[in-house]
Amino acid sequence: MFENLTSKFEEIFSSLKKAPSLNEAQVDEGLTKIRQALLEADVALPVVKELIKNIKPKAIGQEVIRSTTPGQMIVKIVYDEIVKILGDTQSELNLNAVPPACLMLVGLQGSGKTTTAAKLAKYLEKNNKKKTLLVSLDIYRPAAQEQLNILGEKNSIQTLPVVKDQLPLDIVKRSLNAANLSGADLIIFDTAGRTQIDISMMNEIREIKSIANPVETILVADSLTGQVAVNVAQEFKKTVDLTGIVLTRVDGDGRGGAALSMKFATNTPIKFMGTGEKIDQLDIFHPDRIANRILGMGDIVSLVEKASEDVDEEKIKKTEENLRSGSFSMEDYLNQLRQMKKMGGMEGVLSMLPGVSKIKKQMDSANIDENLIKINEAIILSMTKEERLNPKIINGPRKKRISGGSGADAANINKLLKQFKMMTNMMKKMSKGDLKKGMSPEIFDQLK
Repeated sequence: MFENLTSKFEEIFSSLKKAPSLNEAQVDEGLTKIRQALLEADVALPVVKELIKNIKPKAIGQEVIRSTTPGQMIVKIVYDEIVKILGDTQSELNLNAVPPACLMLVGLQGSGKTTTAAKLAKYLEKNNKKKTLLVSLDIYRPAAQEQLNILGEKNSIQTLPVVKDQLPLDIVKRSLNAANLSGADLIIFDTAGRTQIDISMMNEIREIKSIANPVETILVADSLTGQVAVNVAQEFKKTVDLTGIVLTRVDGDGRGGAALSMKFATNTPIKFMGTGEKIDQLDIFHPDRIANRILGMGDIVSLVEKASEDVDEEKIKKTEENLRSGSFSMEDYLNQLRQMKKMGGMEGVLSMLPGVSKIKKQMDSANIDENLIKINEAIILSMTKEERLNPKIINGPRKKRISGGSGADAANINKLLKQFKMMTNMMKKMSKGDLKKGMSPEIFDQLK
Protein backbone atom coordinates (compact mmCIF):
# COMPACT_ATOMS: atom_id res chain seq x y z
CA MET A 1 0.00 0.00 0.00
CA PHE A 2 1.09 3.60 -0.72
CA GLU A 3 3.96 2.45 -3.01
CA ASN A 4 3.32 5.16 -5.62
CA LEU A 5 2.82 7.93 -3.07
CA THR A 6 5.83 6.86 -1.00
CA SER A 7 8.06 6.81 -4.08
CA LYS A 8 6.96 10.37 -5.00
CA PHE A 9 7.47 11.67 -1.46
CA GLU A 10 10.93 10.11 -1.28
CA GLU A 11 11.91 11.94 -4.49
CA ILE A 12 10.52 15.26 -3.22
CA PHE A 13 12.17 15.03 0.20
CA SER A 14 15.46 13.81 -1.26
CA SER A 15 15.92 17.09 -3.17
CA LEU A 16 14.80 19.17 -0.18
CA LYS A 17 17.17 17.39 2.20
CA LYS A 18 20.16 18.00 -0.09
CA ALA A 19 19.72 21.77 0.03
CA PRO A 20 21.87 23.42 2.75
CA SER A 21 19.19 26.10 3.10
CA LEU A 22 15.77 26.81 1.59
CA ASN A 23 14.04 29.92 0.33
CA GLU A 24 10.28 30.41 -0.07
CA ALA A 25 10.40 29.64 -3.79
CA GLN A 26 11.98 26.22 -3.13
CA VAL A 27 9.44 25.43 -0.41
CA ASP A 28 6.57 26.47 -2.70
CA GLU A 29 7.93 24.22 -5.44
CA GLY A 30 8.13 21.30 -2.99
CA LEU A 31 4.55 21.89 -1.81
CA THR A 32 3.33 21.99 -5.42
CA LYS A 33 4.92 18.57 -5.99
CA ILE A 34 3.38 17.24 -2.75
CA ARG A 35 -0.05 18.48 -3.88
CA GLN A 36 0.36 16.79 -7.27
CA ALA A 37 1.52 13.52 -5.66
CA LEU A 38 -1.50 13.45 -3.34
CA LEU A 39 -3.96 14.09 -6.19
CA GLU A 40 -2.33 11.37 -8.32
CA ALA A 41 -2.79 8.99 -5.37
CA ASP A 42 -6.56 9.66 -5.59
CA VAL A 43 -6.65 11.61 -2.33
CA ALA A 44 -9.86 13.67 -2.18
CA LEU A 45 -9.38 17.32 -3.21
CA PRO A 46 -10.73 18.76 0.09
CA VAL A 47 -8.17 16.64 1.96
CA VAL A 48 -5.32 17.84 -0.27
CA LYS A 49 -6.39 21.47 0.20
CA GLU A 50 -6.55 21.02 3.98
CA LEU A 51 -3.11 19.41 4.12
CA ILE A 52 -1.42 22.10 2.01
CA LYS A 53 -3.24 24.86 3.90
CA ASN A 54 -1.89 23.52 7.22
CA ILE A 55 1.60 22.66 5.94
CA LYS A 56 2.37 25.87 4.01
CA PRO A 57 2.53 28.49 6.82
CA LYS A 58 4.74 26.19 8.90
CA ALA A 59 6.95 25.16 5.97
CA ILE A 60 7.72 28.73 4.86
CA GLY A 61 8.20 29.98 8.41
CA GLN A 62 11.55 31.54 9.33
CA GLU A 63 12.30 28.62 11.66
CA VAL A 64 12.44 26.28 8.66
CA ILE A 65 14.12 28.69 6.23
CA ARG A 66 17.00 29.35 8.64
CA SER A 67 17.26 25.82 9.98
CA THR A 68 20.50 23.88 9.51
CA THR A 69 18.38 20.89 8.38
CA PRO A 70 15.38 22.51 6.61
CA GLY A 71 14.53 19.38 4.62
CA GLN A 72 14.19 17.30 7.80
CA MET A 73 11.99 19.96 9.40
CA ILE A 74 9.62 19.95 6.42
CA VAL A 75 9.39 16.14 6.57
CA LYS A 76 8.41 16.48 10.26
CA ILE A 77 5.76 19.11 9.44
CA VAL A 78 4.26 16.95 6.65
CA TYR A 79 4.32 13.89 8.93
CA ASP A 80 2.46 15.73 11.73
CA GLU A 81 -0.25 16.97 9.35
CA ILE A 82 -0.76 13.54 7.75
CA VAL A 83 -1.16 12.01 11.22
CA LYS A 84 -3.83 14.63 12.02
CA ILE A 85 -5.70 13.81 8.80
CA LEU A 86 -5.52 10.07 9.53
CA GLY A 87 -6.84 10.46 13.06
CA ASP A 88 -4.04 11.34 15.53
CA THR A 89 -4.30 8.15 17.57
CA GLN A 90 -5.32 4.52 17.18
CA SER A 91 -9.06 4.02 17.76
CA GLU A 92 -9.98 0.77 19.51
CA LEU A 93 -13.28 -1.10 19.28
CA ASN A 94 -15.82 -0.24 21.93
CA LEU A 95 -16.63 -3.53 23.66
CA ASN A 96 -17.99 -2.01 26.88
CA ALA A 97 -21.50 -3.41 26.97
CA VAL A 98 -23.54 -6.03 28.77
CA PRO A 99 -23.02 -9.31 26.84
CA PRO A 100 -23.83 -10.02 24.14
CA ALA A 101 -22.42 -6.80 22.64
CA CYS A 102 -23.29 -6.37 18.97
CA LEU A 103 -21.05 -5.27 16.09
CA MET A 104 -22.75 -4.52 12.77
CA LEU A 105 -20.80 -4.57 9.50
CA VAL A 106 -22.20 -2.55 6.58
CA GLY A 107 -20.99 -1.79 3.07
CA LEU A 108 -21.48 -2.42 -0.61
CA GLN A 109 -21.56 -5.88 -2.14
CA GLY A 110 -18.08 -7.17 -2.86
CA SER A 111 -16.34 -4.93 -0.32
CA GLY A 112 -15.26 -7.93 1.77
CA LYS A 113 -17.78 -7.83 4.64
CA THR A 114 -18.16 -11.60 5.05
CA THR A 115 -14.41 -12.28 5.16
CA THR A 116 -13.92 -9.27 7.47
CA ALA A 117 -16.62 -10.58 9.83
CA ALA A 118 -14.70 -13.85 10.26
CA LYS A 119 -11.36 -12.01 10.61
CA LEU A 120 -12.77 -9.72 13.30
CA ALA A 121 -14.23 -12.66 15.21
CA LYS A 122 -10.89 -14.48 15.14
CA TYR A 123 -9.01 -11.33 16.14
CA LEU A 124 -11.32 -10.64 19.10
CA GLU A 125 -11.22 -14.25 20.28
CA LYS A 126 -7.42 -14.29 20.13
CA ASN A 127 -6.63 -10.82 21.49
CA ASN A 128 -9.62 -9.98 23.69
CA LYS A 129 -10.64 -13.51 24.76
CA LYS A 130 -14.20 -12.84 23.53
CA LYS A 131 -16.50 -15.70 22.59
CA THR A 132 -18.10 -14.61 19.34
CA LEU A 133 -21.20 -15.54 17.37
CA LEU A 134 -21.17 -14.84 13.62
CA VAL A 135 -24.53 -14.03 12.04
CA SER A 136 -25.26 -13.52 8.35
CA LEU A 137 -28.20 -11.23 7.52
CA ASP A 138 -27.61 -11.46 3.77
CA ILE A 139 -30.59 -13.39 2.49
CA TYR A 140 -30.30 -11.90 -1.01
CA ARG A 141 -26.91 -12.98 -2.34
CA PRO A 142 -26.90 -16.69 -3.25
CA ALA A 143 -25.05 -18.83 -0.66
CA ALA A 144 -23.98 -15.75 1.36
CA GLN A 145 -25.15 -17.28 4.64
CA GLU A 146 -23.49 -20.59 3.80
CA GLN A 147 -20.24 -18.76 3.00
CA LEU A 148 -20.09 -17.24 6.50
CA ASN A 149 -20.93 -20.61 8.10
CA ILE A 150 -18.10 -22.29 6.16
CA LEU A 151 -15.65 -19.60 7.29
CA GLY A 152 -16.82 -20.03 10.87
CA GLU A 153 -16.51 -23.83 10.78
CA LYS A 154 -13.09 -23.68 9.12
CA ASN A 155 -11.74 -21.31 11.80
CA SER A 156 -13.58 -22.74 14.85
CA ILE A 157 -15.88 -19.72 15.24
CA GLN A 158 -19.47 -20.18 16.36
CA THR A 159 -22.05 -19.27 13.69
CA LEU A 160 -25.83 -19.01 13.82
CA PRO A 161 -27.48 -21.93 11.97
CA VAL A 162 -29.32 -20.91 8.80
CA VAL A 163 -33.13 -21.12 8.81
CA LYS A 164 -34.50 -21.10 5.28
CA ASP A 165 -36.61 -18.08 4.21
CA GLN A 166 -36.19 -16.26 7.54
CA LEU A 167 -36.13 -12.46 7.23
CA PRO A 168 -33.18 -10.34 8.50
CA LEU A 169 -35.07 -8.79 11.45
CA ASP A 170 -36.21 -12.24 12.63
CA ILE A 171 -32.63 -13.53 12.30
CA VAL A 172 -31.43 -10.66 14.55
CA LYS A 173 -33.96 -11.59 17.24
CA ARG A 174 -33.08 -15.27 17.02
CA SER A 175 -29.36 -14.51 17.27
CA LEU A 176 -29.83 -12.46 20.46
CA ASN A 177 -31.54 -15.43 22.10
CA ALA A 178 -28.93 -17.87 20.77
CA ALA A 179 -26.08 -15.72 22.10
CA ASN A 180 -27.62 -15.58 25.55
CA LEU A 181 -28.09 -19.34 25.60
CA SER A 182 -24.55 -20.10 24.39
CA GLY A 183 -22.86 -17.50 26.57
CA ALA A 184 -21.41 -15.54 23.64
CA ASP A 185 -19.77 -12.22 24.53
CA LEU A 186 -20.18 -10.72 21.06
CA ILE A 187 -22.40 -10.98 17.99
CA ILE A 188 -20.98 -9.84 14.66
CA PHE A 189 -23.72 -9.13 12.10
CA ASP A 190 -22.76 -9.44 8.43
CA THR A 191 -25.44 -7.32 6.73
CA ALA A 192 -26.47 -7.54 3.09
CA GLY A 193 -24.76 -5.31 0.57
CA ARG A 194 -25.88 -3.98 -2.79
CA THR A 195 -23.98 -3.09 -5.96
CA GLN A 196 -24.84 0.51 -5.09
CA ILE A 197 -26.50 2.42 -2.27
CA ASP A 198 -30.32 2.37 -2.45
CA ILE A 199 -33.22 3.38 -0.22
CA SER A 200 -34.41 -0.16 0.62
CA MET A 201 -30.89 -1.16 1.68
CA MET A 202 -30.55 1.83 4.00
CA ASN A 203 -34.02 1.32 5.48
CA GLU A 204 -33.22 -2.32 6.26
CA ILE A 205 -29.94 -1.34 7.96
CA ARG A 206 -31.79 1.26 10.08
CA GLU A 207 -34.32 -1.36 11.22
CA ILE A 208 -31.58 -3.89 12.03
CA LYS A 209 -29.73 -1.28 14.04
CA SER A 210 -32.83 -0.35 16.03
CA ILE A 211 -33.27 -3.99 17.16
CA ALA A 212 -29.61 -5.01 17.59
CA ASN A 213 -28.52 -1.71 19.20
CA PRO A 214 -24.87 -2.32 18.19
CA VAL A 215 -21.99 -0.79 20.15
CA GLU A 216 -20.12 -0.49 16.84
CA THR A 217 -21.46 0.13 13.33
CA ILE A 218 -18.51 -0.48 11.04
CA LEU A 219 -18.24 0.29 7.35
CA VAL A 220 -16.24 -2.25 5.34
CA ALA A 221 -14.82 -0.39 2.32
CA ASP A 222 -12.68 -1.58 -0.58
CA SER A 223 -9.60 0.68 -0.68
CA LEU A 224 -9.04 -0.14 -4.36
CA THR A 225 -12.15 1.89 -5.28
CA GLY A 226 -10.46 5.07 -4.04
CA GLN A 227 -12.74 8.10 -4.17
CA VAL A 228 -15.81 5.87 -4.64
CA ALA A 229 -15.11 4.34 -1.22
CA VAL A 230 -15.00 7.83 0.31
CA ASN A 231 -18.36 8.75 -1.25
CA VAL A 232 -19.89 5.49 0.02
CA ALA A 233 -18.56 6.21 3.51
CA GLN A 234 -20.18 9.64 3.52
CA GLU A 235 -23.56 8.16 2.53
CA PHE A 236 -23.44 5.49 5.25
CA LYS A 237 -22.34 8.07 7.81
CA LYS A 238 -25.46 10.14 7.09
CA THR A 239 -27.76 7.12 7.36
CA VAL A 240 -26.48 4.98 10.22
CA ASP A 241 -23.89 7.11 12.04
CA LEU A 242 -20.80 4.96 11.58
CA THR A 243 -18.45 4.41 14.52
CA GLY A 244 -15.57 2.87 12.58
CA ILE A 245 -14.16 1.83 9.20
CA VAL A 246 -12.30 -1.27 8.02
CA LEU A 247 -10.35 -0.84 4.78
CA THR A 248 -10.01 -4.04 2.77
CA ARG A 249 -7.60 -5.06 -0.01
CA VAL A 250 -4.98 -2.54 1.10
CA ASP A 251 -2.32 -5.03 -0.03
CA GLY A 252 -3.35 -4.37 -3.63
CA ASP A 253 -3.75 -0.59 -3.29
CA GLY A 254 -0.62 1.20 -4.51
CA ARG A 255 -2.17 4.66 -4.24
CA GLY A 256 -3.64 4.87 -0.71
CA GLY A 257 -6.05 7.71 -1.49
CA ALA A 258 -8.97 6.09 0.35
CA ALA A 259 -7.03 5.75 3.59
CA LEU A 260 -5.91 9.38 3.52
CA SER A 261 -9.39 10.67 2.66
CA MET A 262 -11.73 8.47 4.71
CA LYS A 263 -11.24 9.87 8.22
CA PHE A 264 -11.33 13.49 7.05
CA ALA A 265 -14.42 13.00 4.87
CA THR A 266 -16.50 11.20 7.51
CA ASN A 267 -14.92 12.15 10.86
CA THR A 268 -14.97 8.39 11.50
CA PRO A 269 -11.82 6.53 12.59
CA ILE A 270 -10.28 3.77 10.50
CA LYS A 271 -9.91 0.90 12.96
CA PHE A 272 -8.52 -1.99 10.90
CA MET A 273 -6.96 -2.81 7.53
CA GLY A 274 -7.44 -6.07 5.65
CA THR A 275 -4.06 -7.01 4.19
CA GLY A 276 -4.92 -10.31 2.48
CA GLU A 277 -7.43 -13.15 2.28
CA LYS A 278 -6.12 -15.23 5.21
CA ILE A 279 -8.02 -15.18 8.49
CA ASP A 280 -5.17 -13.52 10.40
CA GLN A 281 -4.49 -10.82 7.80
CA LEU A 282 -6.26 -8.03 9.67
CA ASP A 283 -4.08 -5.24 11.07
CA ILE A 284 -4.88 -2.50 13.56
CA PHE A 285 -4.79 0.93 11.89
CA HIS A 286 -2.10 3.07 13.55
CA PRO A 287 -2.16 6.61 12.03
CA ASP A 288 1.42 7.42 13.07
CA ARG A 289 2.80 4.19 11.61
CA ILE A 290 0.88 4.69 8.36
CA ALA A 291 2.26 8.25 8.10
CA ASN A 292 5.76 6.83 8.51
CA ARG A 293 5.16 4.37 5.67
CA ILE A 294 3.69 7.06 3.40
CA LEU A 295 6.77 9.24 3.88
CA GLY A 296 9.17 6.36 3.23
CA MET A 297 10.29 6.03 6.85
CA GLY A 298 9.07 2.44 7.18
CA ASP A 299 7.13 0.81 9.99
CA ILE A 300 9.67 -1.03 12.09
CA VAL A 301 7.31 -1.30 15.10
CA SER A 302 4.71 -3.25 13.09
CA LEU A 303 7.45 -5.34 11.51
CA VAL A 304 8.74 -6.35 14.94
CA GLU A 305 5.20 -7.08 16.16
CA LYS A 306 4.48 -9.27 13.16
CA ALA A 307 7.79 -11.06 13.54
CA SER A 308 7.10 -11.83 17.19
CA GLU A 309 3.59 -13.25 16.66
CA ASP A 310 3.34 -17.00 17.25
CA VAL A 311 7.12 -17.34 17.44
CA ASP A 312 8.92 -19.05 20.29
CA GLU A 313 11.29 -16.61 22.01
CA GLU A 314 13.86 -19.36 22.47
CA LYS A 315 13.80 -19.96 18.71
CA ILE A 316 14.40 -16.25 18.04
CA LYS A 317 17.32 -16.13 20.49
CA LYS A 318 18.82 -19.27 18.99
CA THR A 319 18.61 -17.82 15.46
CA GLU A 320 20.22 -14.56 16.65
CA GLU A 321 23.07 -16.51 18.27
CA ASN A 322 23.58 -18.54 15.10
CA LEU A 323 23.66 -15.36 13.03
CA ARG A 324 26.31 -13.79 15.24
CA SER A 325 28.43 -16.92 15.37
CA GLY A 326 28.17 -17.55 11.64
CA SER A 327 26.51 -20.97 12.10
CA PHE A 328 23.22 -20.01 10.40
CA SER A 329 21.81 -23.34 9.10
CA MET A 330 19.12 -24.50 6.67
CA GLU A 331 16.98 -25.20 9.76
CA ASP A 332 17.27 -21.52 10.72
CA TYR A 333 16.59 -20.53 7.13
CA LEU A 334 13.45 -22.72 7.09
CA ASN A 335 12.18 -20.88 10.19
CA GLN A 336 12.93 -17.56 8.47
CA LEU A 337 11.05 -18.63 5.32
CA ARG A 338 8.01 -19.68 7.34
CA GLN A 339 8.03 -16.42 9.28
CA MET A 340 8.35 -14.48 6.03
CA LYS A 341 5.29 -16.32 4.68
CA LYS A 342 3.31 -15.23 7.74
CA MET A 343 4.40 -11.64 7.18
CA GLY A 344 3.29 -11.53 3.56
CA GLY A 345 6.44 -12.77 1.81
CA MET A 346 9.48 -10.73 0.82
CA GLU A 347 7.34 -7.83 -0.38
CA GLY A 348 5.43 -7.71 2.91
CA VAL A 349 8.67 -7.43 4.87
CA LEU A 350 10.23 -4.85 2.57
CA SER A 351 7.12 -2.66 2.64
CA MET A 352 7.79 -1.95 6.32
CA LEU A 353 11.49 -1.13 6.03
CA PRO A 354 12.56 2.53 5.70
CA GLY A 355 13.60 3.81 2.28
CA VAL A 356 13.06 0.57 0.41
CA SER A 357 11.40 1.82 -2.79
CA LYS A 358 14.70 1.42 -4.68
CA ILE A 359 15.25 -2.06 -3.27
CA LYS A 360 11.72 -3.06 -4.32
CA LYS A 361 12.48 -1.82 -7.83
CA GLN A 362 15.59 -3.99 -7.81
CA MET A 363 13.43 -6.95 -6.75
CA ASP A 364 11.02 -6.29 -9.62
CA SER A 365 13.83 -6.00 -12.17
CA ALA A 366 15.47 -9.13 -10.75
CA ASN A 367 12.25 -11.09 -11.39
CA ILE A 368 12.19 -12.66 -7.91
CA ASP A 369 9.26 -15.07 -7.71
CA GLU A 370 7.45 -15.12 -4.35
CA ASN A 371 6.58 -18.80 -5.05
CA LEU A 372 10.26 -19.57 -4.47
CA ILE A 373 9.50 -19.43 -0.74
CA LYS A 374 7.13 -22.42 -1.07
CA ILE A 375 9.53 -24.30 -3.36
CA ASN A 376 12.46 -23.71 -1.02
CA GLU A 377 10.41 -24.84 1.96
CA ALA A 378 9.62 -28.14 0.20
CA ILE A 379 13.30 -28.64 -0.70
CA ILE A 380 14.53 -28.04 2.87
CA LEU A 381 11.87 -30.39 4.28
CA SER A 382 13.23 -33.12 1.96
CA MET A 383 16.75 -32.76 3.39
CA THR A 384 18.15 -34.87 6.22
CA LYS A 385 19.04 -33.23 9.52
CA GLU A 386 22.72 -33.52 8.63
CA GLU A 387 22.15 -31.78 5.28
CA ARG A 388 20.23 -28.93 6.91
CA LEU A 389 23.05 -28.34 9.38
CA ASN A 390 25.77 -28.59 6.74
CA PRO A 391 24.46 -27.91 3.19
CA LYS A 392 28.02 -28.18 1.81
CA ILE A 393 27.74 -32.00 1.87
CA ILE A 394 24.86 -31.99 -0.63
CA ASN A 395 26.29 -33.67 -3.73
CA GLY A 396 24.76 -35.08 -6.92
CA PRO A 397 23.12 -38.23 -5.45
CA ARG A 398 21.77 -36.24 -2.48
CA LYS A 399 20.29 -33.64 -4.84
CA LYS A 400 18.58 -36.44 -6.78
CA ARG A 401 17.00 -37.78 -3.57
CA ILE A 402 15.94 -34.29 -2.45
CA SER A 403 14.46 -33.63 -5.89
CA GLY A 404 12.35 -36.80 -5.65
CA GLY A 405 11.08 -35.85 -2.20
CA SER A 406 10.29 -32.20 -2.94
CA GLY A 407 9.19 -32.30 -6.58
CA ALA A 408 11.76 -29.57 -7.34
CA ASP A 409 14.28 -29.99 -10.14
CA ALA A 410 18.08 -29.77 -9.81
CA ALA A 411 18.06 -26.14 -10.98
CA ASN A 412 15.78 -25.15 -8.06
CA ILE A 413 17.96 -27.01 -5.57
CA ASN A 414 21.13 -25.36 -6.91
CA LYS A 415 19.40 -21.98 -6.78
CA LEU A 416 18.42 -22.55 -3.14
CA LEU A 417 21.97 -23.51 -2.14
CA LYS A 418 23.31 -20.41 -3.88
CA GLN A 419 20.55 -18.25 -2.37
CA PHE A 420 21.21 -19.69 1.09
CA LYS A 421 24.88 -18.74 0.83
CA MET A 422 23.99 -15.20 -0.20
CA MET A 423 21.28 -14.88 2.46
CA THR A 424 23.74 -16.08 5.11
CA ASN A 425 26.16 -13.33 4.11
CA MET A 426 23.33 -10.77 4.06
CA MET A 427 22.11 -11.83 7.51
CA LYS A 428 25.62 -11.48 8.94
CA LYS A 429 25.90 -7.94 7.61
CA MET A 430 22.39 -7.00 8.78
CA SER A 431 23.09 -8.40 12.25
CA LYS A 432 26.03 -5.97 12.44
CA GLY A 433 23.73 -3.09 11.54
CA ASP A 434 25.00 -2.71 7.96
CA LEU A 435 21.59 -2.78 6.25
CA LYS A 436 22.76 -1.10 3.02
CA LYS A 437 25.55 -3.63 2.40
CA GLY A 438 23.32 -6.49 3.50
CA MET A 439 20.66 -5.60 0.95
CA SER A 440 22.96 -4.50 -1.88
CA PRO A 441 22.00 -4.94 -5.56
CA GLU A 442 24.40 -7.91 -5.80
CA ILE A 443 22.06 -9.89 -3.52
CA PHE A 444 19.24 -9.53 -6.03
CA ASP A 445 21.49 -10.46 -8.95
CA GLN A 446 22.34 -13.69 -7.17
CA LEU A 447 18.68 -14.48 -6.45
CA LYS A 448 17.68 -14.45 -10.14
